[in-house]
Amino acid sequence: MGSILLGASELRALTRSPEKPMVLILLGPPGAGKGTHATPLSLSLDLPHISTGDLFRAQIQSNSSLGQKAKFYIDQGSLVPDDLVLDMLFDRLKAQDCAQGCILDGFPRTLAQAKALDLRLENKSQILALNFHVPDSILIDRIAGRLVCRDCKKSYHKLFDPPATADLCGECGGRLYTRDDDQASIVSKRLEVYREETMPLIDYYAAQNDVLKEVDGQGAKEQVFQDVLNALPSFAKAISSQ
Repeated sequence: MGSILLGASELRALTRSPEKPMVLILLGPPGAGKGTHATPLSLSLDLPHISTGDLFRAQIQSNSSLGQKAKFYIDQGSLVPDDLVLDMLFDRLKAQDCAQGCILDGFPRTLAQAKALDLRLENKSQILALNFHVPDSILIDRIAGRLVCRDCKKSYHKLFDPPATADLCGECGGRLYTRDDDQASIVSKRLEVYREETMPLIDYYAAQNDVLKEVDGQGAKEQVFQDVLNALPSFAKAISSQ
């Protein structure tokens, strides 16, 4: 696709509505690139990136009761039940930095969650969705080789994006590790769960006018992010018509 011609301020203006803040949902299977592109997208749009996975990992690290329950499901590659997700997420959405909207990564993951999100937002926000599609064979290679910094959470890959120094983050010097749910034995289970529980969301949002845009997540990271930016102006019609 051609190069984006809009600057950051113009992109932000296109995706802003004083009456209806934007809730941008990143869809796609594990390893499709949602987390990779969420951070630069957050900077481009000046919207907070909310990852339910990060929220749960923080709870697990603090060894809270909620974190212990979440870890049981995450370690098996299963979805955390809705009743463990919703209150935490909507508490986060009340924060001041979400006043203009937010980027959701990892939520919703089921139709029930999507409908709960609609109800809780009470039609006061404009929901938009980007779906990253990538073949299973590529996803498995991506997930099994992923490394994450324990401190700043930056992601690397053993083959595609290795750290300059083995086992150390180039950003903060933290130790790198493989998440329990990225172990090869868990990956296939995670993809099965995605197909059964999360793929129906694509049809759910596609049935709503001007809500869903597709992004080919197979290419180089820079090109995929360019395609994401190119998709954003087309959302302006959906926002301005509300």
